Amino acid sequence: MPAAAQLVVNEEIADAVLAGAFRRQVAFWAGAFVLLVVFLYMFSSILLPFAAGMVLAYFLDPVADRLEAWFGSRLVAAIVILLGFIIALVLALMVIVPILATQGADLIARMPEYLARLQALITSIDPEWLKERFGVDAGNLRSALSSLVSQGAGFVTTIFESILSSGLALVNVAGLVVITPVVAFYMLVDWDRMVATVDGWVPRDHVATVRAIANDINASTAGFVRGQGTLCLVLGIMYAVGLTIAGLNFGLLIGLFAGLISFIPYVGSLVGLVLAVGVALVQFWPDWVMVAAVAGVFFLGQFIEGNILQPKLVGDSVGLHPVWLMFALLAFGSLFGFVGLLIAVPAAAAVAVLVRFALGRYLESPLYRGHGPDAPLA
Repeated sequence: MPAAAQLVVNEEIADAVLAGAFRRQVAFWAGAFVLLVVFLYMFSSILLPFAAGMVLAYFLDPVADRLEAWFGSRLVAAIVILLGFIIALVLALMVIVPILATQGADLIARMPEYLARLQALITSIDPEWLKERFGVDAGNLRSALSSLVSQGAGFVTTIFESILSSGLALVNVAGLVVITPVVAFYMLVDWDRMVATVDGWVPRDHVATVRAIANDINASTAGFVRGQGTLCLVLGIMYAVGLTIAGLNFGLLIGLFAGLISFIPYVGSLVGLVLAVGVALVQFWPDWVMVAAVAGVFFLGQFIEGNILQPKLVGDSVGLHPVWLMFALLAFGSLFGFVGLLIAVPAAAAVAVLVRFALGRYLESPLYRGHGPDAPLA
């Protein structure tokens, strides 16, 4: 056989071997993913405190590393963090939680009254002026608002029922308070050891590739979990303080709620703005200055977030498209309840990195390049 033909045959054999190895890797990781989904689905009702503990440990791992450098002991660092968490939890249960519970109960009790007054306020606008300016009939507007209010109330009720049924029942809350700190403590103590152990399980032929993928996933996840988590806390405090200073009823509750759901792009600020302005219209009407001040709290918060907090705390390290993130949150929340919401961001980051990796391998593979004369060079 001529040397050129033998070379072509050898290249084809090598490509076939690489393609077979690639298919086996895809099959292995697809099977592992299926097993993980089945496990989460079967045990989602009891995984909440464990998932929360893992997320908390991951969030606090850099703090533990810094404390370990100061004290010279990982165990001491974890104990210090656990004590700080317990103190913060006790203070929250003694000071913040009672206030939020009172405001929440009061808001739920007064919600029908607020909605009725807001509806009356909107429909009290001069019917002739509405018809001349916008071609809107006042009667039709009242009917539409009544339907919208009833649908909105039903939607809010459905959300609360879904949350309660997906993991925030009283028993699970008790499990969160008791089990989550314990899980986080042991995870913090053994974090580096667990990472080293898992790294030791990776096949040596692929250890560099797996480490590169893991580093990419960690960079994306850390940028969101740590950066965006800190951003949500700062925004919640800013909104709560600003609305409270403005004298808005339930300002503390609305501000913290808006800040804490700001991990969903654009949703936190929009929901907080609508709630706050709605309450402000009922409370301060016809004082437009106070209504504008309440709205200004959110506009100022968005300015500070976009120009100061976001670049400093998150930067460009997230790499998750907002649409993909919202889809992941809705999909995992629907499948696994509140546990799904906790793992949605790491899972979205992992899937995005793996898809980019698989696409890169595909573009380098014979399946894409082919063997014809027009095939691109590797």
